[in-house]
Amino acid sequence: MKNLTQGNPLKVILLFAIPLYIGQLFQLSYGLIDTRIIGSVLGEKSLAAVGTTTSLSDLLVEFLNGIACGFGIIVSTFVGAQDETKMKKAIGGTVTLSIGITLFITAFSLLFLPQILQFLNVSEELKPEAFQYIQIIIAGLIATTLFNVCAAILRAIGDSYTPLLFLVISNVLNIVLDYLMVASLGLGVSGAAMATVIAQTVSAVCCYFYMRKKHPQLRISLRDLKVNKAMCRQLIPSGLSMGFMISFVTLGSLALQTGINHLGTNIIVAHTAARKVTMIFLIPFFVLGTALATYCGQNLGAKEYGRIKRGISDTILVSFIWCGIVLAVVFGLASRLVSLVTASDEPEIIQMAVLYLRVNSVFYFLPAVICILRNSMQGFGDTKMPLVSSFIELMGKVLMAWFLVPVIGYMGVIISEPVVWAVMVIPLVVGIYRDFRKLTKMKGEAEDKTLDNLLTPD
Repeated sequence: MKNLTQGNPLKVILLFAIPLYIGQLFQLSYGLIDTRIIGSVLGEKSLAAVGTTTSLSDLLVEFLNGIACGFGIIVSTFVGAQDETKMKKAIGGTVTLSIGITLFITAFSLLFLPQILQFLNVSEELKPEAFQYIQIIIAGLIATTLFNVCAAILRAIGDSYTPLLFLVISNVLNIVLDYLMVASLGLGVSGAAMATVIAQTVSAVCCYFYMRKKHPQLRISLRDLKVNKAMCRQLIPSGLSMGFMISFVTLGSLALQTGINHLGTNIIVAHTAARKVTMIFLIPFFVLGTALATYCGQNLGAKEYGRIKRGISDTILVSFIWCGIVLAVVFGLASRLVSLVTASDEPEIIQMAVLYLRVNSVFYFLPAVICILRNSMQGFGDTKMPLVSSFIELMGKVLMAWFLVPVIGYMGVIISEPVVWAVMVIPLVVGIYRDFRKLTKMKGEAEDKTLDNLLTPD
């Protein structure tokens, strides 16, 4: 196990975050590889069809991933407290609840998929391929969840390198299968979706058997799989809070997508490409936030409250340095990056995607603070304020999609995110100030606090 409660906070966080960052790049490559192969082999119509469902697949995957991460925070807290009995019960509850939620969401989404595509305003021209692609992705959600659960448990004990290893294996397999199924066998967008699901299944199976062999302390019994009320009171608020927090973010993007889908194929492709590139730039913020969630969880369990505050402050400074680097890259290489992702030389596609990237990159310091504060607050038990901030993002993007995009077109999409970021960061800043004061008080009273007290939701 990796102890995150000792050593220089920033060094510990960065060493933990580096494999997460590399892993996220490989995870993102699933979508980038699909985009590149679909665009070059099947053409821009097929790429647009897949693009119309991107926000939906992101919503489902990120919600389930958020739940697993939230459950993992509770596991990490027991790791920090060195309570192996409760750690195993938390792991068992994580497995049971994650599988149950995933099966329900999969069945519901497949049952109502035609209505969902109608709600997303997917055109009749694009709907057949969009349906083919997204139904396979949804059917394979269980594989994604099983890997995310394994990865969350490993991160909870401080191991962020093993999930990276299996993601690398999975992505190499995904590349091979993409070319085989799409380019060689001619299976179209269905082939790209199947390649992704098969690769994720392999990573989940490999990660599970590695855990059983390498970390015997993580092995659980059937009795641990039965979730009791006490453990539910800790797991469910943390898991659902993290899941809904991420879902509100993605639902906002989904709302914008419904407006974008009215703007024509070129705009859909431009936005799809711009978002792919944007995700590359924003990944460091996400992984730093993920690292801090585990870091804060372990230090909460160990009652090292001062380390929590220092870790958050130092990480924000590092994220601002990355913002400066990204700004230089965007204004120098944006058009080349867009062309690389889309395999397109259509002037309107490149122009609109570049405009999106340049406007948004100026304000990247805001999502940097948002990601770090939201995840940190989740890590030390504040499940309310991150939800409030994320709900603000959801409502802001919904309003933009309904009222601004129909009036000024794609420019409404471009300016919506900076505006929403500026508003949603406010409750987080207020909340972290309040939480820092609470942590200071807890530090003085640590000897009178029990771990169960600290984990009980407000």
